[in-house]
Amino acid sequence: MSLSLVLPCYNPQQGWEQNACSAYRTFCSKINDPVELIVVMDGKSDSVTNGTTTFLEQNIRTLKIIKYDENKGKGYALRKGVEAATGEIILYTDIDFPYTIESMIVIYQGLKNNEFEVGIGVKNDAYYAHVPVLRRAISRFLRVLIKLFLSMPVTDTQCGLKGFRRNVAPLFLQTKIDRYLFDLEFVHKCFKSKKYIVKSIPVQLNENVRFRSMDYRILLPEMINFIKLLFD
Repeated sequence: MSLSLVLPCYNPQQGWEQNACSAYRTFCSKINDPVELIVVMDGKSDSVTNGTTTFLEQNIRTLKIIKYDENKGKGYALRKGVEAATGEIILYTDIDFPYTIESMIVIYQGLKNNEFEVGIGVKNDAYYAHVPVLRRAISRFLRVLIKLFLSMPVTDTQCGLKGFRRNVAPLFLQTKIDRYLFDLEFVHKCFKSKKYIVKSIPVQLNENVRFRSMDYRILLPEMINFIKLLFD
């Protein structure tokens, strides 16, 4: 079974390329299946240079790098990555691999064994102990809105670890939101279509994860995006 692992990348922390390479190799060694790695450079950033991408190119034989100059947002970047993916299974997470390798394997194995067609990572309570207070409040408020207005069986849609089989890729590519709520849009489309077996999978955060500051200017446009989803 072939797998495409898609990683969006914008302003990553120093040493990101070594960390990504190490996590990728650990993951590959545990599943023993071919893994195509797709790194999408979502605009230019100071921490990404030709030297850092060259390191990946020299150490990962199945690497694809997608680059463009302007930062477009994580949703846009992932659509570009999924477009380029050739695997029978597509998994995506963040460039710093914030969730444990074991969490990634659980989603991959479930997809490989045809237990479901879309695997949605769901954060456990320990996750929120590591999140800044305001960000935690926003996350929980969004879950309340989802429960009240979208009536989905999954309210934690924003976890940065998800996977799906290739037949679901066209639906993912139909999403239009480029930033924070692209995850919600995708999950909403999955449940609305009623075509796919969707399962929520509890995942665990790595102990050494550092959260970057949130740009709160996105809140108003993302609230508008949420309202648009109500009429989708």
